[in-house]
Amino acid sequence: MTKKKKQTRIVVTGGAGFLGTHVVDELYKNGYPKQNIFIPRSVDYDLRNPVVCRKIVKNANIIIHLAANVGGIGYNLENPGKLFYDNLIMGVNLLESARKARVDKFVSIGTVCAYPKYTPVPFKEEDLWKGYPEETNAPYGLAKKMLLVQGQAYRQQYGFNSIYLLPVNLYGPGDNFNPRSSHVIPALIRKFVEAKSKNEPSVIVWGTGKPTREFLFVEDAARAIVLAMEKYNKPEPVNIGAAFEISIKKLAELIKELTGFKGKIIWDSSKPDGQPRRKLDTSRAKKEFGFESQTSFEKGLKTTIAWYENQKRNFT
Repeated sequence: MTKKKKQTRIVVTGGAGFLGTHVVDELYKNGYPKQNIFIPRSVDYDLRNPVVCRKIVKNANIIIHLAANVGGIGYNLENPGKLFYDNLIMGVNLLESARKARVDKFVSIGTVCAYPKYTPVPFKEEDLWKGYPEETNAPYGLAKKMLLVQGQAYRQQYGFNSIYLLPVNLYGPGDNFNPRSSHVIPALIRKFVEAKSKNEPSVIVWGTGKPTREFLFVEDAARAIVLAMEKYNKPEPVNIGAAFEISIKKLAELIKELTGFKGKIIWDSSKPDGQPRRKLDTSRAKKEFGFESQTSFEKGLKTTIAWYENQKRNFT
């Protein structure tokens, strides 16, 4: 362990969540001592309160801001105002508090939802402002996008070191499998596993199956974040992805196969599809801090399904 790592004090907001637990594990693996990593839990620390933010950044060297109010299409449609307010105000408060406390570095985690609805594939960071986000997740995407604006403004005026990362949809062990708020992979895994156990003849899936998505295994995402924390210090945003694209139709068929469900898939086209296509250009992450995803999609899905099947008694 280097002297610098031994002395670095890191705050990881959302550090007890899905991505956060993997980021904290990655920090431990990279030699950062447990006693120097602070994980403020939302039940004790409401980041919408500026007084709370000032308290948690005190004496920190690095802030990794992962905390977010987030969910799938259905959750976004039901809670646009809350998603906008919560995510915007948490970021504004935390960045301002970190600046005033003279924190050495702030790592903001944005979202692929910040990109315009009809961004040319693969999404390049320069395309971020060339249109309005997909309507179902625009309030969330725009709130998170303001972290980029605020960070760049603070760098320009105060010399504050804030970086901004744009991960694609994540998946893996520990994901949110709550059907009211989960994203597509955990939602489909749960549907197919439950349908198999109940011997049901079919599973209903939202939309037409035509949109495409890119998915990144959560352990790869955690590695990218720690690499960027250590090596990247520029104002430009950086995509974090797996550099592949799969249709929702093929995704559903693959999860059906891997879970062993033998029935039919019925597509409910009355439900929204979301953004038509998503695939990132990940060349900047490779160039700037040497990140490339390592986990094959099928291997990652098998790992996630196995984890859910072992844990599913907790979700019933």
